[in-house]
Amino acid sequence: MIVRHLGLAPYEPTWRAMQEFTTHRDATTADELWLVQHPPVYTLGQAGKPEHLIRPTEIPLVKIDRGGQITYHGPGQVVAYLLLDLHRRHLKVREMVQLLEQALIDCIADYGLDARRKDGAPGVYIDGDKIAALGLRVKNGCSYHGLSLNVDMDLTPFTWINPCGYSGLKTIQLKDFGVTEAPDEVAERLLGHLRRHFPDVPPTA
Repeated sequence: MIVRHLGLAPYEPTWRAMQEFTTHRDATTADELWLVQHPPVYTLGQAGKPEHLIRPTEIPLVKIDRGGQITYHGPGQVVAYLLLDLHRRHLKVREMVQLLEQALIDCIADYGLDARRKDGAPGVYIDGDKIAALGLRVKNGCSYHGLSLNVDMDLTPFTWINPCGYSGLKTIQLKDFGVTEAPDEVAERLLGHLRRHFPDVPPTA
């Protein structure tokens, strides 16, 4: 798997690059994993309802092609995009979601924290509060989009939305629990868990 560290990159061009990569890949294309942080942006999934943005804001809102409702990305949040050939990996979408959640749970456990899934609500939670979000799109058996983990960021913009469509859902971050590692360090730790759950599978020659 090719890993790309994109640094702080604007959301929309990154999304378009994922679409382009997925559209033009074939059986000989290696899977890729992109690690990135984004400037402040709201993203609204395909079936997302604009009314989940509950107050006016100057933060841009981008309507995109993943599943799910509205979420927020900003500096200090680790984002990982997984561009995988699911057919080659013999993975179904539900299995991929479970592996992504497990990688997050394992990463967070490294800090002595007990993160868990919540039935019917993709993502990862600590005591019912959301610390990580998931959103995927699969096209021709290949995935893009991925996950976000809140590390050390301004959480205020989450209070201006119903996160992932849930009114009153509290959003938290690793910093709240005394974690002092920088987002880039957390990203490397998360990368290790993602590589363990999504081992290299060579493309067809």
